[in-house]
Amino acid sequence: MENVIKISELLSPEYIIDLQATDKAGVLQEMLDVITRSQKITDPKKFRKAILDREKLMSTGIGYGIAVPHARDRTVQDFIIAVGRIPDGVKYESIDNEPVQLIFMIGASDKQDKDYIKLLSRLVLRLKNDDLKNKILAAKDANEIYEIIRESR
Repeated sequence: MENVIKISELLSPEYIIDLQATDKAGVLQEMLDVITRSQKITDPKKFRKAILDREKLMSTGIGYGIAVPHARDRTVQDFIIAVGRIPDGVKYESIDNEPVQLIFMIGASDKQDKDYIKLLSRLVLRLKNDDLKNKILAAKDANEIYEIIRESR
């Protein structure tokens, strides 16, 4: 049987924040400040570069008010996810040109290619659910956001 990656197992409330920045560059920096606190990232500077280089290739704003900046890099030991929320939205060069309200930043090892693709597609599919997105936006704090994600299917 195929192993299902559970997003909630790769996330914890300490990696969920309300963003303060008002532009894409600032939001990415805030998210990087959070995710690089993880011990799973052995070289935060290289991981930052990997995320920013990936973003230069093409915006990770997937539409629906969501962005999924991500990178696979040898400085990452295992999957790590950080979540940022900005209810008013921020201009992000999304494919639908709409502001981004939720950012899910993903780091993965350079050896996790198949699971990486599965994780990205699973996350994007779940986030297209307006009900889930609205619950996350309305949640009172990081713990509640974590519980919403954990309980969602």
